[in-house]
Amino acid sequence: MKKILATVLALVTLAAFTSCGGEKKSSSELILNNGSEPQSLDPSKIQGVPEHRIYMALFEGLVSYDPKTNFAIPGVAESWERSGEEGEIVTFHLRQTTWSDGTPITAQTFVDSWLYYMDPNTAAEYAYMPAGIIKGAAAYNAGEADASSVAIRAVDDYTFEVTLVGSVPYAVDMMAHYSFAPLPLHVIKEKGDDWTKPGNFVGNGPFVLSEWKPQEKIVVVPNDKYWNKENVFLSKITFMPIENQTTQYNAFKNGEIDWATEAPLEMLDEIKLSKNYHVAPQLSSYYYEFNINDEVLSDVRVRKALAMSIDKQQLVDKILKGGQIAADAFVPPMGDYVPAKGNAYDVEAAKALLAEAGYPNGEGFPTMTVIYNTNDNHKKVAEYVQQQWKENLGIDVVLENLEWATFLDERQNNHFQIARAGWVGDYADPSNFLELCLKDGGNNDGRYNNPKFDELLRQASTMQAGKERDDVLNQAEEILITQDQAFIPFYYYVSQNLIDLDKWDGWYTNILDIHPYVGLKARE
Repeated sequence: MKKILATVLALVTLAAFTSCGGEKKSSSELILNNGSEPQSLDPSKIQGVPEHRIYMALFEGLVSYDPKTNFAIPGVAESWERSGEEGEIVTFHLRQTTWSDGTPITAQTFVDSWLYYMDPNTAAEYAYMPAGIIKGAAAYNAGEADASSVAIRAVDDYTFEVTLVGSVPYAVDMMAHYSFAPLPLHVIKEKGDDWTKPGNFVGNGPFVLSEWKPQEKIVVVPNDKYWNKENVFLSKITFMPIENQTTQYNAFKNGEIDWATEAPLEMLDEIKLSKNYHVAPQLSSYYYEFNINDEVLSDVRVRKALAMSIDKQQLVDKILKGGQIAADAFVPPMGDYVPAKGNAYDVEAAKALLAEAGYPNGEGFPTMTVIYNTNDNHKKVAEYVQQQWKENLGIDVVLENLEWATFLDERQNNHFQIARAGWVGDYADPSNFLELCLKDGGNNDGRYNNPKFDELLRQASTMQAGKERDDVLNQAEEILITQDQAFIPFYYYVSQNLIDLDKWDGWYTNILDIHPYVGLKARE
């Protein structure tokens, strides 16, 4: 999902929070900083990390995330099994559970919800995920076939069957993602876009929406209809949209929030000394995305020159200093997968490519704009890149800081030249990163298009896990990055969280930095 690390407004937000009547906080109430105001609470309209944190409180799919490993564990489905020659048929056995308004959730609920999500009229950003693995779904999502082509069915009220395009070894883990969520269509039909407002909201997760004050806070409380409510120990969760990282850190130090999801770069030396600072490898990449439709950036020689003129090792060692891993590839190492070689730092080669493209020593190269969402660290990276391109290539770029919602709109509408981007794995498989660049993928903001790349990903989706499949995915990444330089990879993230684990039990570092709320509780 889109990594935002969004950030800088929140002195007013924090003031509003800290002065709200001096109410004494319950020991079982969790207050966390969520980094930004969410796009939406509707699973068909969300796409970022802050939205996902809230989604996990309000909704639950067939499966959920193991808090330690992030692999799938039972959710609405209490069990499942695979059948078919390649294990392409997955049969889920559902619990008898309901929405928070008491309406039953059945197998048909999932059929209807998934079809709604993949309907091209819904225009869900992540529809390519279910469409890419369910037999017949791609044609439906493209508007080339009707719903009957999609191989999902309710065998009976509590048996749901999915036929995949092949073995798709990661499919069940993938289904913890919100692109596979059940949706309260009976409420959506009645309330329209207002269904996510307090008083109208209906969900099926461990919590329900209690309060939403935009730019101030979102509050959720336990859902008494939730099937696993005996393992919900928190009395309330408050999500704060504090964008400024220093403000967030000070709020944590002062005991005003329990969990800070970022760490300000300027105070990292101090923060590293705290037992409450938890840094861990993360399955995520930081990169810049090119608009392939731009007249200048459509030349691969220009894209490679821009990528090869940035010293990424210096960036992570001297500027960021948080343990990030410099990278020329896009996909992080995972399992036995070997990432692409990429195009390494080489100023002389970069200059030669730029000259070959018609811009010797940067002469005649137009001033370009780099957009990034509000965040101190993003600003520092952008300023570093701006300096590197000036010193190494003789070209100028303008930096433009946008708030999160506007930033997303500009990227999605292809209204940019170069854009800061980040991706956190939704499940541990290279395909989750590479599928961003499918020609018709909802997250293909730069409009990259290479039929060979698309074909390799389709081939990999039908293959069993193992070296042969990894090799096919590696070929695809070599085309994407080494050959076509669709992105400039910078580094692999580490997760940086502040939370007192002497006080909170059930929170664990993990490679996806996903932390479910079921089982999380205050220590006695």
